[in-house]
Amino acid sequence: GPELEFTRDAVVAVTGAELPPRLDGEVRETWTSFTVKAGQVLSFDYLKSGARAYIAVSGGIDVPVVLGSRSTYTLGALGGFVGRNLQAGDELPLGEATGTGVEGRRVPENLRRLPATPTELRVMPGLYWHRITEASGRRFFEDVWTVAPEADRIGYRFRGGHPLEFVERKQPFGAGSDPSNIVDSCYPYGSIQVPGGTEPIILHRDAVSGGGYFMIGTVISADMDLIGQLQPHTPTRFVPIGMEGALAARHERRAQLDRVRTELLG
Repeated sequence: GPELEFTRDAVVAVTGAELPPRLDGEVRETWTSFTVKAGQVLSFDYLKSGARAYIAVSGGIDVPVVLGSRSTYTLGALGGFVGRNLQAGDELPLGEATGTGVEGRRVPENLRRLPATPTELRVMPGLYWHRITEASGRRFFEDVWTVAPEADRIGYRFRGGHPLEFVERKQPFGAGSDPSNIVDSCYPYGSIQVPGGTEPIILHRDAVSGGGYFMIGTVISADMDLIGQLQPHTPTRFVPIGMEGALAARHERRAQLDRVRTELLG
């Protein structure tokens, strides 16, 4: 992880992956807020689990809001800190905290959500499910897939399962010759495209919004944040779910986040 020197006092917490923070070399707990004084350096130990850690700072990072967000879209050089990845020597301005930061606030372990092993991602079969055979669809959910090295905010590729078997048909005009090609369509957030029918790709937050690849289904919104914590080679299964189950999972996830807010507000 990075080394971050603070030029003013702040309250900080590190969540997400288990990447223990160090303050001037002293290990601090993850998921627990602590005070950083001006001149102190925040660094990190070795990654123990998960893939991405998140640093919360009282007042936030004071960069411009672009399209409703302060995050960085590197492909388009938009948002964040001048639209690019951070580099050594960058200075990030902190915003003014709207309330008083309190050290020692903690998210209980039962409210910390990290992937299990193997990870299970719930998937709603998509509009193009009829394009594969019944046996192929069954194998897709039975197989254990592994996360490929190509895994970022654009998409997560998976390998190791059976290739899809497509129902024979004459390809419509404009769809291309491969059976995994379709006439261009919109890609929902979390949709799973399967180019060539071999390696599923979950489209994540920075993915394109449309294209010409068959989509086997969509990962439900309640499970999308789990994907960002999957390291390459993580074993993963896709689990079928219907609309009613997906809506119930979304409701449960929102209720869990409400409980986190309640805990942090004291």
